[in-house]
Amino acid sequence: MSTKLTTADPQADPATSGLRRSLKRFDITAMAVAAVISFDTVGQIATGGGEAATWTAAIALFFLVPYALLFAETGAAFPQEGGPYVWVKLALGRPAAALTTLFYWVTNPIWLGGSLVFLAAETWDGFVFHLGSGTVGDYTFKLLFVWIAILTAIVSLSRGKWITTAGAIVKVLSLILFTVTAVLYGAEHGFQGLSDARFTPTTAGFLGLVPILLFAYVGFEAPNAAGEEMHDPQKDVPAALGRSATIAAACYLLPVVALLAVVPADKVTGIGGFMEGVRLVFGVYGGAAGPLLTLTAVMFVFALLTQGSAWMIVSDRMQAMAAADGGFFARSLGAFHPRLGTPVRTNLLSGVVATVFMLTAMQLVKGDTGAVFGVVLTVAVTTLLLSYLAIVPALLLLRRRRPEVHRPYRVPFGDRGFVVCAVLVYAWILVGSWSALFPGVLESVFGIDYDFQDVWGVSRATFETFTLGTIVVLLLVGAAGLTVARRAVTGKPGEDTYT
Repeated sequence: MSTKLTTADPQADPATSGLRRSLKRFDITAMAVAAVISFDTVGQIATGGGEAATWTAAIALFFLVPYALLFAETGAAFPQEGGPYVWVKLALGRPAAALTTLFYWVTNPIWLGGSLVFLAAETWDGFVFHLGSGTVGDYTFKLLFVWIAILTAIVSLSRGKWITTAGAIVKVLSLILFTVTAVLYGAEHGFQGLSDARFTPTTAGFLGLVPILLFAYVGFEAPNAAGEEMHDPQKDVPAALGRSATIAAACYLLPVVALLAVVPADKVTGIGGFMEGVRLVFGVYGGAAGPLLTLTAVMFVFALLTQGSAWMIVSDRMQAMAAADGGFFARSLGAFHPRLGTPVRTNLLSGVVATVFMLTAMQLVKGDTGAVFGVVLTVAVTTLLLSYLAIVPALLLLRRRRPEVHRPYRVPFGDRGFVVCAVLVYAWILVGSWSALFPGVLESVFGIDYDFQDVWGVSRATFETFTLGTIVVLLLVGAAGLTVARRAVTGKPGEDTYT
């Protein structure tokens, strides 16, 4: 794997010999929008009531802005294939990079096989065609959803990017349509939800919302995983991040406010909140409401599918580069297909992980689908946020240790501005990680009542078994992957040292 500090030649590494430069500025922006704007989190955010809108705006200003600045500078300066894997390796060494990448990567098959597929199935069942719960139709739909997303990641990026771009366009159009229709509905029937909404921020609301809001906003560095497949990453990455971050902030804040304006806060649910809001406001279209609702549901499911595809495209490349570099079991896992230019073996591994997680979630967290949705979404939130505990310090170390690297874009106010942004982002990640992994603990510190069963729909024992159990399994897998890779790398003539 190339770790040169200029744009690397993809032909230099046999593992990536099939890479082609096919991503332009528009493609990078669309991929970031497809990946970052999460339909499954809109309803979950809105469950926080009126203050959800307040915290959405506040975190956009005090987290999203410094976060985007950090990754815009680093992504333009270090455009190698693998993105965050390369950054952490250069700053902290290969073992740290391998474990960080494992947590970052596994988030996505867990998410695909968790909240995305459950929300898609719930939407299809309620608005398009009845599937039932635990039926053959339910299992078939979920398996097809997972593997179509994986196949989209397997096809060449020059073709796959158009699928994710279509998903990004559909997603933004759906959110605009809902927001405009909600305004029309409110003008006709009154904004009933606003009478009950409380926009004043509270500590309890903050602790409950911060993990899911951080999860909603992170991921703009993801396209850098395909850095050597970009035409001009040093110019395009900062511009694309600025555009996609602005679009994402608007696409979270406006629909959340619109949803809360027309639906009473106590009736907003995480899994069905958005589509139930659509069902309500589409009443303004009279006889056309039914067909429009069905069409919107299909668009919603398609957007969820391409959202999963976008993350598979980028995170599988990160994990493949870790494997190709000797950081995860066999280097053969990191091979890119010579014709497709995609890491097919890692793609298939993601499909298997997503399928196993989906089946496990359906068995271990039985009962209310909403409870399943909330728990598996939290697992994905936790694993992703934990990966940033290494990625953010790596950005700071690279800036201090590699001053000779050309940085086409720089965070305002130089080193001081970069440090302030890094400290601010890291503080948010620490709070979000703890709140996701141990919900209710900080609430008790601040004397806030917290009924775990009432909030999550499952016992704390079940919740922690699923979340902490996932973390423990990942640590064991990561340790095993490093051990096997180290034995394969160490001592071979011509190999680099295992650091």
